[in-house]
Amino acid sequence: MAGQAIPNLRAERELFDEGAPFVLACDEVGRGALAGPVSVGLVVIDPAVRRMPTGLRDSKLMTEPKRDAMAPRAGAWVRAWAVGEASAAEIDELGIMACLGLAGARAFAALAPGTPLADEVAGSPLILDGNHDWLSPAIARRVAVRTRIKADRDCASVAAASVLAKVHRDGGMRRAHAETPLYSWDENKGYSSRAHFAAIDEHGPDALHRRTWLHERAPEAPALFDLGVG
Repeated sequence: MAGQAIPNLRAERELFDEGAPFVLACDEVGRGALAGPVSVGLVVIDPAVRRMPTGLRDSKLMTEPKRDAMAPRAGAWVRAWAVGEASAAEIDELGIMACLGLAGARAFAALAPGTPLADEVAGSPLILDGNHDWLSPAIARRVAVRTRIKADRDCASVAAASVLAKVHRDGGMRRAHAETPLYSWDENKGYSSRAHFAAIDEHGPDALHRRTWLHERAPEAPALFDLGVG
């Protein structure tokens, strides 16, 4: 897209210059969806990291085919990565903010388990997209979370985390569509649209829907996320 921001490694290099042995980066996708899990991507880079893959952007600024092509390149570029999820049922039970932390903790636990890296990243700085630290309370190991607004746009490591999380979650929604094609999850990825609401009105909700979110919806509620981002 013309004029869109290009992420870089300036923030990460500053942390390495301060002595950090690793830098972690984290972003979530699916927070605003009507159905499906919330997913959290987590990546680790070290001072040997090289220039980011050409074309890497915040996942919201990439088309689906470009994200799908970028994900394996982003995964190979970082030292390690993982994606954690919290289900629609867990979101109904615990609330979305608690489930962001739960998904983040699962990603952290899945990060190179049983290897020295799993212990070495403890205490390292972690760049978290946004202005609210929902991750620290959920992670048993100590990391130095640094929130940054629009980090997914500006920081290459966070952009990589966003792409990996988005492609992982979208793949799950496409598989869910293959099993239950009534709601067009291959197109809307669980986000609200007029067609999605119409399918719910016709067929009722599926187990993949966040029931508490449906209960809060007014009958005349408009489509909120037709593009399925976030």
